[in-house]
Amino acid sequence: MAEVSAKMVKELREMTGAGMMECKKALMEAEADMEKAVDVLRTRGLAAAAKKAGRATNEGLIVAAVSDDMRTAALAEVNCETDFVSRNDVFGNYAARVAAAVLESDPADLEALKQASAGGISVDEMITEAIHTIGENIQISRFVRRCVDTGAISSYIHAGGRLGVLVLYKLGKQETAGLEGFKTMAKDIAMQVAAANPATVSRTDYSEEVIQHELSIYQAQAAESGKPQNIQAKMAEGRLEKFYQENTLLEQAFVKDPDITVKGLVAAQSKSLGDEIEVIAFERFELGQG
Repeated sequence: MAEVSAKMVKELREMTGAGMMECKKALMEAEADMEKAVDVLRTRGLAAAAKKAGRATNEGLIVAAVSDDMRTAALAEVNCETDFVSRNDVFGNYAARVAAAVLESDPADLEALKQASAGGISVDEMITEAIHTIGENIQISRFVRRCVDTGAISSYIHAGGRLGVLVLYKLGKQETAGLEGFKTMAKDIAMQVAAANPATVSRTDYSEEVIQHELSIYQAQAAESGKPQNIQAKMAEGRLEKFYQENTLLEQAFVKDPDITVKGLVAAQSKSLGDEIEVIAFERFELGQG
């Protein structure tokens, strides 16, 4: 049997848009004859996906998957062509299988994800199947998988899958993750990230370069006031504080009760639940921004 090289598989995939494993199988069946391999794929209906591969995928879903112990979670963006398909349960099920594959296989990148298992077939094969079933171009644009040691991860999907959030927590006691008080707070903070779009968890997460850049703008704005230097300095510092309050999760006003900050909410729940709860990170995917 003629040898099938990785270069040949890649070339056939680029020609047809079929999955890598399907291309390899076709080349083996065609004894490394490229034209015959294309015919094999066409016969199986797999090369038809190539006609759809170039079409724009501006719609889709953000999907999440969280492990039963809440310590591992995944977020993925799966795109399609139309809003109509994105609201279809069939597409939603395919997208959910992508998130589950990310959770289970921990792929290093999109290529590794395509080779990961999705219920007995590869993700790549599953996406090809989805293209044929639904009749639109379907692409996976990005994903993330996060883990915590002693802690928990909450997820929230907003606006029918157009926005998704993961929030990571460090806990003093793992059993806190199962308490209703924690679960309610965790969901509320995930909703906060979705609604208020913070840039960081705390002010210490900003680089010195970012802070100095912001401060220089506020100093220039203050200088235009014509006020004395000491007043200008206070004006600039005040605007920097407002920047922190608007863009830092822990310092934002809690959307459900603007009289307290998110930091205050976490402190109150820590005391109520008898544990040290710390927000350590978050991920926020908005459809089309990947």
